Amino acid sequence: MNKPPIHPYIPIIIGVITVSLSAIFVKLTSSDSGVTAFYRMLFSVVVLAPAFFARHRHELKLMQKRDWLFSAIAGVFLAFHFILWFESLNYTSVASSTVLVTLQPLFAFAGTYFFFKERMTFKTLLSGAIAIAGSILISWGDFRVSGQALYGDMLALIACALITGYLLFGQDVRKRLTLVTYTFVVYSISTIALFFYVLLKGEQFGPYPASDWFWFALLAILPNLFGHSLFNWALRWVSTNVISIAILFEPVGAAILAYYVFGEKLIATQVAGGLVVLAGIILFVVDGRKIRKLFLAKRA
Repeated sequence: MNKPPIHPYIPIIIGVITVSLSAIFVKLTSSDSGVTAFYRMLFSVVVLAPAFFARHRHELKLMQKRDWLFSAIAGVFLAFHFILWFESLNYTSVASSTVLVTLQPLFAFAGTYFFFKERMTFKTLLSGAIAIAGSILISWGDFRVSGQALYGDMLALIACALITGYLLFGQDVRKRLTLVTYTFVVYSISTIALFFYVLLKGEQFGPYPASDWFWFALLAILPNLFGHSLFNWALRWVSTNVISIAILFEPVGAAILAYYVFGEKLIATQVAGGLVVLAGIILFVVDGRKIRKLFLAKRA
């Protein structure tokens, strides 16, 4: 199927809104980073399992060695993305961490060029630069050069590189596998990697208060199944670059939510940064040629 049933931008928008909730849910849990990531992925696999085994399990026989290799790399990258990002939230603010972890165009532009030979248009580079500038502006007043915050910022930046790698490998495999099969395989591999990480790290699988299990479930359902899974769906028709630029809206949503949930103040630079991010995304999405044609047609 070469033509998507709906415009890919629609699920991408829904995905961005839901992943904006991720940092909030993580900060509301009391468990270690690895444990939070493990249960997020495990619950996602459990939810996907009935659909996979009922209708898609035969696709495993069609997977080539390359598909298994790329899916395994994507799953491990996703696992350590979550570990490092969740850990960064223990050292720096939601705004700073979310901004750094969403600077994906920096890695995506390079990755799609080297892996897929995708050429970058001036408009793509300009809109990406504007959106990145807005993201940095959001957390400008929150960056600190002292110990813990700087350590948290570095963890978030590495997590950003890993999630971009996850999307790049997925962009290749998703063209040959259905969403359910690809997502189930990658999430399962990610869950296994996280299980051994938690085991080796000596973190506790339980017990945890009921509230933690509630946040684990929400992390699986909203940011994962209505966030990352929708990004995986869109990868069949769009480049990783499109998703990476759209995800730059995540700090805007996360900063607003952090204001209401944790009382993290929204300062002038964050509001201005949010508007700049929106300007960059709008520039990327809007097709100037179509607007000019429409304008000329109306004048005629």
